[in-house]
Amino acid sequence: MKYTVRAEGQFQFIDEGKGETLLLLHGLFGALSNWDGIIEHFSGRFRTIIPLLPIYELPARQANLEALLQFVEDFVVFKNLTHVTVIGNSLGGHIGLLYTLKNQDNVNRLVLTGSSGLFENSMGGSFPKRGSYDYIRERVAYTFYDPAVATKDLVDEVFETTSSIPKCMSIVGIAKSAQRHNLAKELHKINVPTLLVWGLNDTITPPHVGYEFNRLISGSELHFIDKCCHAPMMEHPGEFNAVLESFLEKHISVPAV
Repeated sequence: MKYTVRAEGQFQFIDEGKGETLLLLHGLFGALSNWDGIIEHFSGRFRTIIPLLPIYELPARQANLEALLQFVEDFVVFKNLTHVTVIGNSLGGHIGLLYTLKNQDNVNRLVLTGSSGLFENSMGGSFPKRGSYDYIRERVAYTFYDPAVATKDLVDEVFETTSSIPKCMSIVGIAKSAQRHNLAKELHKINVPTLLVWGLNDTITPPHVGYEFNRLISGSELHFIDKCCHAPMMEHPGEFNAVLESFLEKHISVPAV
């Protein structure tokens, strides 16, 4: 990652560019670097801001979606972000959905890619095993259509995380909270322009999940990317950015103030 991580108050985040705000939310095993392609492409015209979600810092009893939603709400207020476009991958999409449902007056657009909220296979169907590097490497590779995208640095990062008992407890707690928090009955309430970008080969939130989001969110647009799994913005950043740019131009937003 080539961008500076800033620290203010309780928050760590990347904040690049100026203009209308793109608020980017990473997934359970995601990192700020997951969004490098979007920052590089859009920061000349948009303010791209990415909070580091406290997934591994939450006490076990507070490791749930409600706590992460509160964190995002606090961050938005702290940074005085208005008229945001929320973009979330995997768990970040789930949190983005919750934020949008609660704060639609502050959301101009919503973009989901491989989002949880309806159905997901956590870690490819199992929770993390501590101490097995081969297992972690296999599970990280499972996230991508091309296993080569799962670089050693990425595998090392996840392995280090899952080697910590408290962090593992937080991961499991949040994953179970996400599975319990099904939004099927809430999605009809979303009335902001919504873009769905799905990997055609997603094994964690399979294509039928994208179709179901499309059915339940009125007026939403669904795009599939071939030879792509759970993180389109990482595997095919050029195609992802082209789809996103077309959507942003189609739905002109209220200028940020």
